[in-house]
Parts: sequence; structure tokens; C-alpha cells
Amino acid sequence: MMDALDLHAERRTVTGRKVGRLRRAGLLPAVVYGPDSPPQVIQLAAREAGRVIRKIEGTQLVQLVIDGQSRQVLVHELQRDSIRGDYLHADFYAPDMTRPFRVAIPIHLTGASFAVNSLSGVLVRGLTDLVIECLPGDLIPSINVDLEPLKEIGQALYVRDIQVPATVKVLSDADDMVARVTYQAKEEDLTAAPALTSAEVEVVERGKKEEEGEEAEAKPAGKAPAAKK
Repeated sequence: MMDALDLHAERRTVTGRKVGRLRRAGLLPAVVYGPDSPPQVIQLAAREAGRVIRKIEGTQLVQLVIDGQSRQVLVHELQRDSIRGDYLHADFYAPDMTRPFRVAIPIHLTGASFAVNSLSGVLVRGLTDLVIECLPGDLIPSINVDLEPLKEIGQALYVRDIQVPATVKVLSDADDMVARVTYQAKEEDLTAAPALTSAEVEVVERGKKEEEGEEAEAKPAGKAPAAKK
């Protein structure tokens, strides 16, 4: 069981272009919204928020405490500085804990495939996320798919092969591929020029001579006269 993660925030009054000063003060501007509540702008201590966010595994609910009031949220979107990697803004989604909701969770491939390790097969990755529906309290942050059944080249695993708890409904297409083992592609030797047949040699040589003849005819007999001044 994963440890519960807490994020502490407070209501924010600074918005728009002025949020730059919040970041300079060590604060992370954010917004939290849900199906039955208007968006609420908040701010968090940037260093502490970053430490907690980096601990999140998959699609995991986090306890967001705003001015002493707690609610379960998902990190929906994060904006980061492209150079330093610092978080610039965070979006949190607060689901209705009493109603099922749809969410995508990551698929993790685990275990070893005999076809890959012993038959020199190549593992081809398919679907990377699984769309599910469940109550927020029954949310699983990710799903593991064991590669052990892939014992022969050509075998594949599909969404229909994934086992989930009874409280979770899978919405992804049952025929979507998760992983497949294929043969290695044959490498072509591109270092040597292809050999020409005798007929091709004759055509190439004739074409070369004809081209040289055309160039000779196209060359001027002497130096062009200078333009009159």
C-alpha cells in the first residue's frame, strides 16, 4: 500500500501576469477544480510541493489541504521551466468521491519473456495507458502486465488479458494490443554497391558516351566576344 501524500496550500489573491513575483518568492501558483465546484486559485510552497509531486506514482490521489480544509485531488497538469525543470504552475482535479469517474492509468510491463530472452525476439510496445472507470476511492494508480506468457515469437498481450479489481471497469478496447514479440528485422548490407549485369553495363557506358558527346557539342568553339563599350 502506498503512503498517503499531503499537499498544503492557501488561497491565492495574485493572478495573471503578477504570478511571476509569487515564483520569485518561492511559491507555486496553482488551480483546483472539480465537477461541482468553480475553479479556485491557490498557492503552495514550491520546494515542498515539488518534493511531494515527485513522489506521486502513476495516477494517484493526493490529499490537498487548503487553509485547513482537506480534499482528494489528482495532479491533472504540470507546467515546468524548460531549462531549470522547476514547476511553474499546477492544475489539480478534485473528483466527486461519491460518483464513478473515468481516468487513464499507466501500464507497466513487468517480468521476463522467454521469446525475447531465449529466442532473440523483439518486444514491441503497444498501449501505454489503460482507461478505466471507478469510484475515486477505488482508484488504482497503475496496472502491471506480466510478460511471462510471451513464450513464442508472434504472441501478444491485449487489453482483454489485463486483470483488474472487481471495483474497476475497463473502458479501453479489449482488442487493443499491449505488447507483442516479433522477429528481428534483417539488416541489409548497404556498404557495397549493387553489381550491374552486362546489359546494364552496356546501357550505362552508352549513356555516358552520349552524355559526353552532348557536352562536347554544347561547348562553344571559342571565347565569347566581349561586349562592345
